[in-house]
Amino acid sequence: MDLYHEDILDHYSHPRHWGILSPADIDHEESNPLCGDRLRLTMQVKDGKIANIGWEGDGCAISKASASMLGEMLIGKTLEEARAIRKEDILERLGIDLGPVRLKCALLSLKVMKVGAYGLAHWNEAER
Repeated sequence: MDLYHEDILDHYSHPRHWGILSPADIDHEESNPLCGDRLRLTMQVKDGKIANIGWEGDGCAISKASASMLGEMLIGKTLEEARAIRKEDILERLGIDLGPVRLKCALLSLKVMKVGAYGLAHWNEAER
C-alpha cells in the first residue's frame, strides 16, 4: 500500500500534463461542490487520437493525482477508447480504498474528460 501512497504523492507533487492547452479541441471544466475541487481539462485531437492533454485545477491530493494519472492514460487513445475508461480503471490505478467523499475527488477528472469528449463528438456530428 505504501507504493500506492508514494505514487499518489508523486503525481500530486509533480503533476503530469499540467497547464492549459491553447488551442484545444476539448476544453471543459467542472467542480465538486462537496469539497471544493475544481478541474479544467483541455485536449488536442489529431488524426482521431488524443495527441496532447493539459489540465489545471485546485483540489486535494487524490483529485490532482487522479487527473495526472488519467492524463498519462489518455495520450494516444481515440475518443472512443477514452470514453470507455471506467471508474474502476481510475480506482485501480490509484490503488487505495476510498470512501464516498474521496470517491468523488478521484473521479472528477474522469467526469470532466467524458463530458468534454462526448461534447466534441456531438459538435463534430453537427458540423458534418
